Amino acid sequence: MKQVVQNYKSGELALLDVPVPGCKPGGVLVRTAYSLISTGTELMKVSEAGMSMLGKARSRPDQVAKVVQSVATNGVPATYRKVMGKLDSYTPLGYSLCGVVEQVGDGIDDVKAGDLVACAGNEHALHAELNWVPKNLYTPVPDSLAPRHAAFGTVGSIALQGVRQGESRLGEVALVVGLGLIGQLVAQLLTASGVRVVGADPDPARCELAERLGAAACGDPASPAVESAVAELTDGHGVDQVYLAAGGGSNQPVELAARLCRDRGRVVDIGKCRLDLPWNAYYEKELDVRFSRSYGPGRYDPEYEIEGRDYPIGYVRWTERRNLACFLDLAARGRVDVEPLITRTADFDDAVETYQRLKDGELKAVAVLFRYPEQAAGDGPSTDAPVVSVPVVPGGARPSAPVRAAKTPVRLAFVGAGNYATSMLLPHLARRDGVELSTVVTTTALSAANAQRKFGFREATTDLDAVLGDASVDAVFVVTRHSSHAELTRKALLAGKAVFVEKPLALTGEELTGVLEAVEESGNDRLQVGFNRRFAPLLQEARKRFGARTGPASLRYLVNAGRLDHGSWYLQQGTEGSRFAGEGGHFVDTASWLLGADPVSVYALAPSGNEDLQVVLGYPDGSTATISYVTTGAAGFPKETLDLVADGKVLQLDDFVRSSVYDGRKRWVSSRLPKARDKGQSAELAAFVRAVRTGGPMPVPLGSLVATTAATLAVRAALAGGAPVTLAEAR
Repeated sequence: MKQVVQNYKSGELALLDVPVPGCKPGGVLVRTAYSLISTGTELMKVSEAGMSMLGKARSRPDQVAKVVQSVATNGVPATYRKVMGKLDSYTPLGYSLCGVVEQVGDGIDDVKAGDLVACAGNEHALHAELNWVPKNLYTPVPDSLAPRHAAFGTVGSIALQGVRQGESRLGEVALVVGLGLIGQLVAQLLTASGVRVVGADPDPARCELAERLGAAACGDPASPAVESAVAELTDGHGVDQVYLAAGGGSNQPVELAARLCRDRGRVVDIGKCRLDLPWNAYYEKELDVRFSRSYGPGRYDPEYEIEGRDYPIGYVRWTERRNLACFLDLAARGRVDVEPLITRTADFDDAVETYQRLKDGELKAVAVLFRYPEQAAGDGPSTDAPVVSVPVVPGGARPSAPVRAAKTPVRLAFVGAGNYATSMLLPHLARRDGVELSTVVTTTALSAANAQRKFGFREATTDLDAVLGDASVDAVFVVTRHSSHAELTRKALLAGKAVFVEKPLALTGEELTGVLEAVEESGNDRLQVGFNRRFAPLLQEARKRFGARTGPASLRYLVNAGRLDHGSWYLQQGTEGSRFAGEGGHFVDTASWLLGADPVSVYALAPSGNEDLQVVLGYPDGSTATISYVTTGAAGFPKETLDLVADGKVLQLDDFVRSSVYDGRKRWVSSRLPKARDKGQSAELAAFVRAVRTGGPMPVPLGSLVATTAATLAVRAALAGGAPVTLAEAR
């Protein structure tokens, strides 16, 4: 793999081929999607490396003191060899990135392969194609946050920790000295918390940017503009806090802080600037000088950072990792906007040239991102699309399912009896002739007993193995939380049962492969996923009226999903997957059924600040389906509306209440306006029971179920890569 390195002795920068790091216990191996250049800290290191030996010594007196001590202890020759050996070595650069988990080490259970994470640390979040990152230095990325924005996580945490040290309060006024990357983020965080911000920076462009992003006023610290703005906003009392986010050798920031801070105000040092405190000024105002140590509590503690020992939240509310997660959440909800801070996105192969342009001043930037080889050029559609493998459906001769006698009931077992099972599935099955509700299995005895009493199950239990081993059970319904679907389906298939599993079938490619391996091992492919919308009567009739196509179609599917209640288990993305991974298969399946094919490509966009998704599916004949999955719409607007356009015809579906087909001058409107929306659950269940009874084909071919699941999962890869993903059958 490739990694950006620098020789501190010569100043040489290189993109070096180095071995791939191993995936050790207590951490994850992450393939980088985007990494962020800290134009302050990193450029300081790059500039220092280009200095003469005397210049290096002057810039790092702390290291000179160590050398002097080593001479006294070990002598000049040994110290010289030690120092030269250390200087004449490659050192890494970088400490803030976003990437995809490639491998999970022992002891890690909060993320899995394929998850998008933000990573921190100048030893673990490097400008490299792959990094091993310990548990407390990564956090999952919210689905609605673009990977390029999640790459700001570490510098965002630094800014956030600085604001926490200032203990700002609603309605206060703060001065931010230095409007580089950290200063811009500090200003936005303060504004988001109800603090009015005055910025000071000699660069007019940075001042204008900060004002555009919410600062009350900004100006050159050497001009009277900053002092006038402070006087106006504070009635002449001075600001409540000053945040020093500037670098360099000037003592001006410290002196400006003393002049513009109120009596007993707070001065927080975040950047690395000169701190010769003017004693009288600080003493007379009794100013409280504080330091902000990088990303927060845990920094520089090997037990926290390397060994993964967390601090109890009751004693340390905001640790490194919690700050990282908090900043990502703020960015995902639009409280902080990092997009205007991105001056340039460079290909990783151009890393050395990019650093050189920054060092020479040719490229003036607030933030620069490296985009790695897997990311498409330009962050948009690309012909070099990454490929996601669709697991091959086992083929060959399949043993036929037994055909039941006409008067023998089909015996069903339910694993799970939550709200969906008891409201949308069991009412249809309980009153269906030829069906016997045999056993209900839940993790708690009371929920099983309630389902047994309400729907007439013959037995209620918490013992899954007993049900799977019961030869009288013909089919098993898996209606549990999403994270358990694939494993329960796999077990039921291996037990020889027909399986109806609610969506999703799987949350990862590995889980999907595991289900198909169970099909191969058992010879049992009797599987149906609860994609019910293709069975909806209105949609069935509209499709029939629309007729066959001769040319490509364009389909638009608007899903007004709405916001979830706080505390909903659907929000537990670490274990239950994203909302779209959970229910997006419904809409992918419906589109594919209407278009008569499985998708071959997936492209996705997620607007910053919410959970909305735009998913574009490509089909073999050139047809496209756009699924707009939104959570920010009006609650009173219909949940699902659909338009299919092809061959001079239009099919419309209005939330399963009305469907229409337009063909030239003719128009057909559904005659039925059901009292309740029929989304096809009853017809789907009837088809499944019929297939179990007769031994006939399952309602939806297994290959279609797999393709829909793979396409749904590919949305995350498309978001991570910022480019279309090609779906190709695994070889």
